[in-house]
Amino acid sequence: MTNLSHLTPIRDHLGRPLQDLRISVMDRCNFRCIYCMPEEKFHSGFNFLNSNERLSFDEIYRLTKLFCDLGIKKIRITGGEPLLRVNLSELIGDLSNIDKIEDIALTTNGVLLKKYAEELKACGLNRITVSLDSIDPDQFKIMTGGRGNLETVLQGINEALLVGFEKVKINAVLKRGTNEDQIIEMVDHFNGQSVIIRFIEYMDVGNLNEWRLDETVGSDEIIKKLSSKWKLEQLDKNYEGETAERFKIVDTETEIGLISSVTKPFCGACTRARLSSDGKLYNCLFASQGKDIRHWIRSGESDDFIRNEIASIWKQRKDRYSELRYSEKGDTTSEKVEMHYIGG
Repeated sequence: MTNLSHLTPIRDHLGRPLQDLRISVMDRCNFRCIYCMPEEKFHSGFNFLNSNERLSFDEIYRLTKLFCDLGIKKIRITGGEPLLRVNLSELIGDLSNIDKIEDIALTTNGVLLKKYAEELKACGLNRITVSLDSIDPDQFKIMTGGRGNLETVLQGINEALLVGFEKVKINAVLKRGTNEDQIIEMVDHFNGQSVIIRFIEYMDVGNLNEWRLDETVGSDEIIKKLSSKWKLEQLDKNYEGETAERFKIVDTETEIGLISSVTKPFCGACTRARLSSDGKLYNCLFASQGKDIRHWIRSGESDDFIRNEIASIWKQRKDRYSELRYSEKGDTTSEKVEMHYIGG
């Protein structure tokens, strides 16, 4: 069988390189955020994966090395809530020893961050993103489905900064009628700290959050509101394929990002593949089906076979859901994979 590793980075049908891998290590979460895992759908009887259905750390490590042969340089560990996965720092440590990986990041709700921040840093984690949609305690409860405690999350962010993580990202999903009043408040709260506040348009990931367009707060509206208080300067992108538009408050170091998947789709620059916790490969956040890679591993297929199959899947990739959402070719009604299953 031909080894495709010399063809790195491989490109999809639309010319987009494979550079980023998002690995979900856990489909469970200790929050029930209203836009991701609403309590009425993800109740106590919900059928989450059994532990033996999830990829083991050895399987994740093996697959990551194969993805790196095809061009992967950046890893993001996601969930569900990834810090619910026991001994996650050990996986981070193993991944950090793969030569071709330049950056390992983690997305978390922050509840367990104070406990694990120092350990994660010591094991080689480079960056942390905390999902936090409000700094108002009552509103925080609404957004998280009554789970968790705002002060615990804020303590986790502080601990991450104390142990040496720089520019911790704060991701806030804005839902009209619920928390759009947090735009100014969140920037005020974190202004002057070594964090980047990123506002994310509420989008139609999955089918269980009953998304409606009129609940999306567009990035132009966000900028208008921010500009009413601060003078903003637009910054260049940090790298090809970066999803956020970057701004800085003039005469400060405070950076603000806007992720506009609904009003300003960026599919054309998407370099991300997503691996679910049970080993399915998804080419798009809005995909309806994934390819079962776990089966190849557990049935004894060789590295060459798996690497070539992954390459073939990516080279056939045509996904650009957000760009087609409202076109004649768009399909907003089909079933889509849920966010808790493959991360954001």
